[in-house]
Amino acid sequence: MEERYLTVNVVTPDGLVYDHHARIVVAKTLSGEIGIMSRHAPIIAPLAIDEVRVKRVDSDTHVDWIAVNGGIMEVRDDVVSIIADSAERERDIDVSRAERAKIRAEKMIEEAKQSEDVDQLRRATVALHRAINRINVSKHG
Repeated sequence: MEERYLTVNVVTPDGLVYDHHARIVVAKTLSGEIGIMSRHAPIIAPLAIDEVRVKRVDSDTHVDWIAVNGGIMEVRDDVVSIIADSAERERDIDVSRAERAKIRAEKMIEEAKQSEDVDQLRRATVALHRAINRINVSKHG
């Protein structure tokens, strides 16, 4: 029986971020972690701000890590398409920029708590999660 694999692509408003073949894709949806392999049933799922792991077909030890800031994942006919506002491969993450974004978000959270600005607190919390996600993914590289 022929070996089947997935085609994985990650797209943002800035264009294609990732396009490779994989044995398995693991992502965190809003309802929990999901693993996708060849012949998976069609699915559309909203993604959490988290890392996506892609185990490539070229080597059992070759895993790509992608920081995805939410979005949706569609699986159909062995194609995994992730559409996100922003996404970065571990090798492309500017760690010092992510660290600065984390510090800014932490300051914004403190300011929002002082002024009791619920909207600012929500936005700052999301910004903090995005920065931490990028920092965590960069450590896999």
